[in-house]
Amino acid sequence: MNHRILASIVGFGLAGACTSVGGDVVVVRGVGAGELLKLRSGPSLQYNIQYGLPDGTRLIRRDCQTELGQLWCEVSLADAPQVTGYVSADYLSER
Repeated sequence: MNHRILASIVGFGLAGACTSVGGDVVVVRGVGAGELLKLRSGPSLQYNIQYGLPDGTRLIRRDCQTELGQLWCEVSLADAPQVTGYVSADYLSER
């Protein structure tokens, strides 16, 4: 997923002025320069990658669960709540 596509998705969410209900706002941290956190369709590496999220992306964290020793959280983009998936909790930070 390139940054232009993600920017388009985030821009769409801003234009819609959507707000989310419930969940904690968290930020993607520790992915590294030039890298992206993979937003997956389910809670493990076995699921398809939907998007790549750079450091600083704001997310709404929903439920988290452990799969094969890894904590995965269901999230949506804070600026585009209709975009949902799962990410590794290792890369989520409270603001």
